[in-house]
Amino acid sequence: MILGERMASALRGGEVITLRAPLAAGKTVLAKGIARGLGVTDIVTSPTYTIVSEYAGRLQLTHVDLYRIDGEEEYDQLAVNELIDSGTVVVIEWPERAGTYLPEGVLAVEITIEPNGDRTVNLPGALTPSREDGTRP
Repeated sequence: MILGERMASALRGGEVITLRAPLAAGKTVLAKGIARGLGVTDIVTSPTYTIVSEYAGRLQLTHVDLYRIDGEEEYDQLAVNELIDSGTVVVIEWPERAGTYLPEGVLAVEITIEPNGDRTVNLPGALTPSREDGTRP
C-alpha cells in the first residue's frame, strides 16, 4: 500500500492508470494505496461486482474493475472513457478486457508474481515515486 501512496504524490489529475496482473497479485491493494495517497478517507474495496466506484480526495478517484465484463463491447457500454476528465484519476484493473477501447496515454503498471511469491511492480516513469525533496530516484 505504501507504494501506491508514494505513486499518488506524482498524480496531478487526468491520469488513467491500468493495473495488469494475475489474480491475487495485489492490484486492489495498490489501488487502495493510491486512494490513501490521494487523501481518500472512505474504505476502498474491489469494485468487482459494481464495476465502477468513485471516491473524493485531493483528486477525484474512479476505480474500475473489468474482471466481470466480456470484452470491448461491454466496456464501451459502461462508458468508462466518458468518466475520464482532466481532474479525475482513473485506476483500471483487468485492462485487457477493454481491448482497444482504452484511451491513449494510459500509464500501464504491471505486477508479476515471482516463483518465491514476491511481487515485482513495473511502473511507467510518470509514476515513479518522488523523494521528499521532489526528485525522482
